[in-house]
Amino acid sequence: MCGITGFWGQEAPSSAIAKEMAAQILHRGPDDSGVWVEGDTGLALGHRRLAIVDLSAAGHQPMHSACERFVIAFNGEIYNHLDLRKQLDQSSVAPVWRGHADTETLLAAFSAWGIERTLEAANGMFAIALWDRQLKTLTLARDRFGEKPLYYGLVGKRPALVFGSELKALAAHPDWQPTLNQNVLDEYLRFGCVRGAASIYQGIHKLLPGSYVQFTQSDIANGQLPEVTQWWSPVTAALAAKQAPVIANPDDAVEQTRQAMMTSVGQRMMADVPLGAFLSGGVDSSLVVALMQAQSSKPVRTFSVGFDDARYDESSHAAAVAAHLGTDHTTLKATSQMALDTIPQLADMYDEPFADSSQIPTALIASLTRQHVTVALSGDGGDELFGGYNRHVWVPQIWSKLNRLPVAVRKTLALSLRSIPVGAYDGVMNIAGRVLPKRLHVRTFGEKLHKLAAVLESPSQQALFAGVSSMNRQPGNLLNAGVPTTPLENLYPALQQFDAVEWMLLMDTMNFMVDDALVKVDRASMASTLEVRVPFLDPNVFHTAWRIPASLRIKNGQGKWPLRETLYQHVPAALIDRPKMGFAIPLDEWLRGPLREWAEDLLQPASLVELPMLNVKAVGAMWKNHVNGKGHYAQQLWAVLQLLAWQRRWRC
Repeated sequence: MCGITGFWGQEAPSSAIAKEMAAQILHRGPDDSGVWVEGDTGLALGHRRLAIVDLSAAGHQPMHSACERFVIAFNGEIYNHLDLRKQLDQSSVAPVWRGHADTETLLAAFSAWGIERTLEAANGMFAIALWDRQLKTLTLARDRFGEKPLYYGLVGKRPALVFGSELKALAAHPDWQPTLNQNVLDEYLRFGCVRGAASIYQGIHKLLPGSYVQFTQSDIANGQLPEVTQWWSPVTAALAAKQAPVIANPDDAVEQTRQAMMTSVGQRMMADVPLGAFLSGGVDSSLVVALMQAQSSKPVRTFSVGFDDARYDESSHAAAVAAHLGTDHTTLKATSQMALDTIPQLADMYDEPFADSSQIPTALIASLTRQHVTVALSGDGGDELFGGYNRHVWVPQIWSKLNRLPVAVRKTLALSLRSIPVGAYDGVMNIAGRVLPKRLHVRTFGEKLHKLAAVLESPSQQALFAGVSSMNRQPGNLLNAGVPTTPLENLYPALQQFDAVEWMLLMDTMNFMVDDALVKVDRASMASTLEVRVPFLDPNVFHTAWRIPASLRIKNGQGKWPLRETLYQHVPAALIDRPKMGFAIPLDEWLRGPLREWAEDLLQPASLVELPMLNVKAVGAMWKNHVNGKGHYAQQLWAVLQLLAWQRRWRC
């Protein structure tokens, strides 16, 4: 695991600039660094290395191909690179290997097979900058699911292309003059992340998953960004899987899921450094650990984080699973104060606004895990492939009933429910709670009724899904007039070839997983120099999942049925079957208590004036209602606070 960066301008490149850009991502690779410049073309490549496979100098980057045609800066792991070597060894001109690094394998494959065939053959997570010295082209490429990040864009009056694993690397270039991209604010406040190919800065882009872009000297000179080529698409891959023989037999579905996951987990256990796994005690992480232990001759190292607030502590469940599987388990004790101390670091860790509050416990467990191992496997991706979120069950059920009511009736009911403030509803419930049985008392009664109002007025099932996926259903209310907003029904594309559940699984795979879950894990883990590998994000696992009908992945109203049945072969159901807790913190209470001073400092006029597109009156009213207990706006406020913290740190 590493970090890459570089630039391509019209003047002789400065190795000092490339070194400074690479220094900004030291945390992604402290074991080694390298810079390579080609003076006559103006190209510079920078690299930071976290040595995982082939710890010798043979893994140093930027690396030249044996034929000297290609130079690469590579971030990631290619899990099947030994198989690729065998294929290359059988070619007419077999490579002469200098070491056993997967970077060298990639270079040999690019030399023998070209760009697209190599990317399609590679099973792994990666971001790549590949310079072709013969054709004078620079190719930037990213893995199928977007596990590894890659930003790029043009800067300066005499345009220079800058690129890197994180925005802070680009910001070290002397021509960097950032401008806030107001077009992303509406969706950021809705979802808590910057989605898609855009970034928080105008003119700076994220390379989409499964894509590559190829630059020439004329592109740079003319200030043009070439078209991006998509070499892999989850939509295309899902359609191909649906056209393959369907796995309709339940026993076959479980067995083929087990086989695909066993192979994927085994490949991701390849490392020349200490390796372990995150274990929450839930289905996904427990299955990954069970399959790791089944392939290991010694106890697998597993890690969970335990909090001093019992409402958010799953560590006892994780410990029970670990004991049953016989792993070498460590419960990392985290206090609320440790979590609070992490918050001021977030704007630097996530150098783009990011507001999924589970970033805090994720950063904690990554930091504590890194004290013991260098690589950890995680259970991310299982929900998106096998239907693990409540919305995958709930949305079709609700829409089938809502759709029977005329739109006008639903809108009238919604307007009536919303006419009463959240706090007033809560006040009535608090009074009723004195006489009602405790099990009937709903703490967030008003918030739930306002959510019901939003559900009622959804114009389509697509809009309903967008609404329930949002942390803020009305982000435009926090923005001033003139800031671009996106209608709810336009947030996700329609895909006619899939039913409602399949469509939701694809939308979560392409959006929430890429822009939220994987960003959260990558930045939090790499901030502690921990490599995280994700066995569910394997092309064969994806193909297997999509050969299984959605009705079998989500069976009897419960998601991830094939995963559960596979896991029950290793762990008793009683240790697994419990309500999904999530990786949460008591954000609602913290904003009223220990985080109040921090939040009010960010919300002061001197901070808000730096972001004039925010509706100061609306933000202030939301904050006042929250601290006074007249509603629960923690998630909406967290997005605003992280935007303000980001602005203060990066001064856009």
